[in-house]
Amino acid sequence: MLVEPIIIVLGFIGLIWGADKFVLGASSLARSLGVSQLMIGLTIVAFGTSAPEIFSSAFSAWQGKPDLAIGNALGSNLFNIGVALGVAAAVRPLQPAKSLINKEIPALLLVTLATGAMLSDLYVGFFDAIVLILLTAYLGYRLFRKHMRREDSEIQQAEELPSWRAAAYLTLGLALLILSAEALVQAASSIALKLEVSTAVIGLTIIALGTSLPELAASITCVLKGHQDLAIGNIVGSNILNLLVVLPFPGLLSPGSIEKELFYRDFISVLLLTLLLAHFCYRSVKGNYSISRFSGAIFLLIYCGWFTVMVLQVRHTTGI
Repeated sequence: MLVEPIIIVLGFIGLIWGADKFVLGASSLARSLGVSQLMIGLTIVAFGTSAPEIFSSAFSAWQGKPDLAIGNALGSNLFNIGVALGVAAAVRPLQPAKSLINKEIPALLLVTLATGAMLSDLYVGFFDAIVLILLTAYLGYRLFRKHMRREDSEIQQAEELPSWRAAAYLTLGLALLILSAEALVQAASSIALKLEVSTAVIGLTIIALGTSLPELAASITCVLKGHQDLAIGNIVGSNILNLLVVLPFPGLLSPGSIEKELFYRDFISVLLLTLLLAHFCYRSVKGNYSISRFSGAIFLLIYCGWFTVMVLQVRHTTGI
């Protein structure tokens, strides 16, 4: 048991340092290539920080553990909004970009509702996976078509770095994020499995926490560096990718029934947090407000409430 805690500590260090270099490289490349910070947040940063969820969920589905993969996706979305965005707003109030509410927030709402329809029958199959893949292709096409032109008004000042150095930081940071998150997941899962907790609970907690730490580290780093578009775009893009890219794996590789709690407890909580995020973003843009520290506290309280209910249910079921 001594090895796992050491790996977890090293994983935290790698995540923090890797997130700093990754965001620095992404911001520098955004400026040198004439791409908006929001676009970088919604694509490169979002995919980079979602890579641990994608890889770990694919492996879980391949091993015949669909509840683990689905729990990972839902738990990661809960953590991203409830903790990562909540903490980021607590550090510094956030001002969403106006363009975010026109395309990306509606896309997140659409994907979340489609996921709810897919999970409502407590079965994930091949047809569900195909629907999500087609939706991924459609939204990807709309996103890149919208951002093909340079949006000078959205390009923020980034630290000056040569392109080769920015690319090196981007690659090194991404590698550290993935390796550190995977090390955390493996070590934490080893501890959790010894407690004989269900795979869905492991996916919702230990694995979701481990694979979502990049979003937390990247969001806080973005806020401290003044890249608010990156911070919010990272969360929105990651949550879209978690549902669209992660959830097809169980349907394709391990179709079957899922635990009812994944829908009635966990998805409903994801939907609630997503609707609140959309509300705060729309209010911020239309009323010229920011996502305040109080809003961040609401996110954190909802996450803590969900976590408490889940722990109580697990204790009641297992007797731990």
